[in-house]
Amino acid sequence: MKVLVTGATGFIGRQLTLALANTGHEVKALCRNTDHPYLIRHPNIEPVLGNILYKQTLARAMEGCEQVYHTAAMAKMWCRNPDDYHETNVTGTRNVLQTAQNCNVQKIVYTSTCGVWGPTIKHPMTEIDPRITGFPIAYERTKYLAELEVQSFVKQGLSVVIVNPSRVYGEGPITDSNTVSKMVSGYLKGTWRFIPGNGEQVANYAFLDDVVAGHITAMNKGAIGERYILGGHDISFNDFFKTLQQVSGKQLSMIRIPLKLIQFYSRLQWLKTRLTGIPPVFLPEFADRLKYDQKYSSHKAITQLDYTITPFTEGLSKTVNYLSGSTNKDYEIKDEINKDKMNLLDDISNHQSEQLCSSN
Repeated sequence: MKVLVTGATGFIGRQLTLALANTGHEVKALCRNTDHPYLIRHPNIEPVLGNILYKQTLARAMEGCEQVYHTAAMAKMWCRNPDDYHETNVTGTRNVLQTAQNCNVQKIVYTSTCGVWGPTIKHPMTEIDPRITGFPIAYERTKYLAELEVQSFVKQGLSVVIVNPSRVYGEGPITDSNTVSKMVSGYLKGTWRFIPGNGEQVANYAFLDDVVAGHITAMNKGAIGERYILGGHDISFNDFFKTLQQVSGKQLSMIRIPLKLIQFYSRLQWLKTRLTGIPPVFLPEFADRLKYDQKYSSHKAITQLDYTITPFTEGLSKTVNYLSGSTNKDYEIKDEINKDKMNLLDDISNHQSEQLCSSN
């Protein structure tokens, strides 16, 4: 079966393309740079140059595909142009859905985030719970708006399932949006030595392999229009670093930084960015989030998708082993567009794109 994966160089997308390829699928891996170092090379993976903001390239990529996994997103903490979040996460998702509709794709799995629910007060959030705060974080706001786009297309008859991963960690390259790998890698190097507040703030950590398997079972078993939380274990910062010490064998004394100090620092960073344009290390909206827990329940995915959760100690141990022995350098990969190739693809008209799909 031919399958398209958008965001094929992302933390989830790259592992998903490999899992699909290993099970015999012919995978088209959509990416803006086919020479990207995070793109997996495999006989069953075909790199496809494209961009979710260009319907022409999406139509070429979806030609002959029966299924689409839409994992591409703008997930960075900060962008020089704030409109990039809406353009990529909302307009880009709409483009994917419209093109899939035109190309008669059988089913789509859309990768959202548990961030659409945001912070929790007491009990873990489920798929039917409402959000209890506003949307100060652009990524969460635009992913929520993208889910509304999905529901609109579902009402038109398009077969789409939504999956909502929590804080994903695992064996993979360190990307700009992968905060867990940054914490683990920093701890192993001795550069991450702090715990925010009293360390009792809780977040939900999902192992990458579980999340990838959840995507595939959502495609096979997920009910149209439904959301499925693909989470893991609710872990406090204290327990996170205690477990990290155990599995790594590296005992570092940790410094607890008061939340008020973190908030003050984040506001200085915000001011620095406003004045200089230099990317911030941390922003106020993320500092404010540290006051709340983020607990989520995967019960629905477990019962309906046979979703499984790897024990946190096991998952973190695999992550540590990977990062300890990895040859990947901890640097930011700039996913730049190959302009010459993109200009060629941009010459394809919308009319030609529709013809490509209708001929399938």
